[in-house]
Amino acid sequence: MTSDTQKTSDAMTKKKGRSIPELFALSVFLVLLIAFFSFASEYFFDIENAINIVTTLSVAGIIAVPGTMLLIAGQVDLSIGSAAAFLGTMVGVYAIKDSLGVGIASAVVLGIIVGLLNGFLITKLQVNSLITTLGTLAILRGLCYIVGGGQTIMVNDFTFLGLDRPFLNLPTSVIVFVFIAIIGGLVMKYTTFGRSLYVIGANPAASRLVGVRNSRVLMICFVLSGLSTAVAGLILTSQLGAAAPMAATGLELSVITAIVLGGASLNGGRGTISGTILGLIIIGVLNNGLVLLNVDTFWQDVARGTLLIVAVTFDQIRERWSIKHK
Repeated sequence: MTSDTQKTSDAMTKKKGRSIPELFALSVFLVLLIAFFSFASEYFFDIENAINIVTTLSVAGIIAVPGTMLLIAGQVDLSIGSAAAFLGTMVGVYAIKDSLGVGIASAVVLGIIVGLLNGFLITKLQVNSLITTLGTLAILRGLCYIVGGGQTIMVNDFTFLGLDRPFLNLPTSVIVFVFIAIIGGLVMKYTTFGRSLYVIGANPAASRLVGVRNSRVLMICFVLSGLSTAVAGLILTSQLGAAAPMAATGLELSVITAIVLGGASLNGGRGTISGTILGLIIIGVLNNGLVLLNVDTFWQDVARGTLLIVAVTFDQIRERWSIKHK
């Protein structure tokens, strides 16, 4: 067992070693993007605009940390956008019926329940994660309209998560994102739990043989994903001052694009939190630059979709290269 574990650990080390040139290439691409938009718009290279970029990507970033863990383990959660909108709607509903505190607590509890539901269907009933979370995506989006009556619900006196800047002129959402990203990175790099995710993604059958409890590890990941959507839903509601049924539409696209762009494999077994953060920054810079250049919203969607296809294409090329050079 010790020998198998050591071999798996060595394999993971080799994979991480190959990610260095990939992250270097991404870094160069990011620098070129920044240089282009700095010349194209006089408002881009500005401290306040930089804060605006990280504030915008913080919501996706909070969800992307557990999303990276899931993809490394060979799983995916597509329900994240709908879950964030639904949990934000519940904040609005309970803030009107009871109090803001009850609304926040209900969002956290329901986020855990959503994660448990996805995790149970996938780990216990063995339903494919893509199908399961696609189903919960539709269910939760529908519940947004049912529970909220199809209306935007105003939420007063709830600015501390989305608009307040308590430290270094940074919004609370950015501070929360940085904290979660640091914790996620440390967990993946230094804990048995993090190493287990790589082993599960690389070879689920072999992971059981070396003593990894796959179902429990994956269940924890889905619960973390549910919790992250609760935090994201709270932040979105705080930023907007309202709970909107259409909030977070397309959020799953941005999150998955960032994770794959950052080097995580769709087949599992590879990826890093730092790579995902780099992917998020690229998407944030691209979106912000296109807005400053007054590019039509529809073309922005085209750009994001193209970026996802490019990221997946490079992922497949990496996989084939890896198999060929084993």
